[in-house]
Amino acid sequence: MTDAWRAPLAHRVPDLGALELLLAVARLGSLGRAARELGITQPAASGRLRGMETLLGVALVERSPRGSRLTDAGVLVTDWARRIVEAAEAFDAGAQALRTRRDSRLRVAASMTIAEYLLPGWLIALRALRPDTAVSLSAGNSAAVAGRLREGEADLGFVEGLEVPAGLDGAVIGQDRLVVVVAPGHPWARRRAPLSASELAATPLILRERGSGTRQVLDAALAAHGGAAPPLLELASTTAAKGAAVSGAGPSVLSELAVGEELGVRRLVSVPLEFPLRRELRAVWPVGQRPAGPARDLLGLTRGRPSG
Repeated sequence: MTDAWRAPLAHRVPDLGALELLLAVARLGSLGRAARELGITQPAASGRLRGMETLLGVALVERSPRGSRLTDAGVLVTDWARRIVEAAEAFDAGAQALRTRRDSRLRVAASMTIAEYLLPGWLIALRALRPDTAVSLSAGNSAAVAGRLREGEADLGFVEGLEVPAGLDGAVIGQDRLVVVVAPGHPWARRRAPLSASELAATPLILRERGSGTRQVLDAALAAHGGAAPPLLELASTTAAKGAAVSGAGPSVLSELAVGEELGVRRLVSVPLEFPLRRELRAVWPVGQRPAGPARDLLGLTRGRPSG
């Protein structure tokens, strides 16, 4: 076997466009009519046919003023081409079925803050783009979201925190500010001097559970000051932590997104800080599985929307 025939198959077999042209010439008896049917110019069709004959090393079509006629080799190659094109059509139909199945549903996992305060708007916008896509949403802390993605239980996730969780790829879609909030009757509600990191670290707080993006950012910010004091309360949802703070149980550190309404009507008061508490909001997905279909569309809707 020569080196030429050890080349990759794609270098030895005509492409689908050339095979479709040959089939059209066989059916219509004219290179010009075949070119028009395929939406290409006659010079382009002639070039494509010559290239195929050069590749195969045989003449396929005899051209005359009366039209185009297949040679004996052309008849044989046309029969092979028909089988290849039919196989390609079956391949295309199968791929389309896969895309349809993929596009029929979208499984989203999101951390609590994003699930409660950002995703509803994004999903309404996605519904306008893809009314036939069924969306399921599971909410949990950032660690739980990462776990669902790694186990193949979600197509796209949203987390808050300092970095992309292990085993995932991601893209920053915005920022969020954490604020210290207290009930109006708390002594800090009348405070003018900003809280220092060391003072906040020494104060028992109403906190989200470990594994949440909120807790991760707060723990990192206070690590240089001996870490956060043992929590006054440790709760598994933003809503629960917010409710405890509103009741006057003590100070809490929560997303500004989550307490906007309460701050507006002074059910809670924001306490000034000497240092920033910010976190990045990320869309995440399994490594090597870039979002496609409805997941890609949802990702596009989120970019640039959240702000801190």
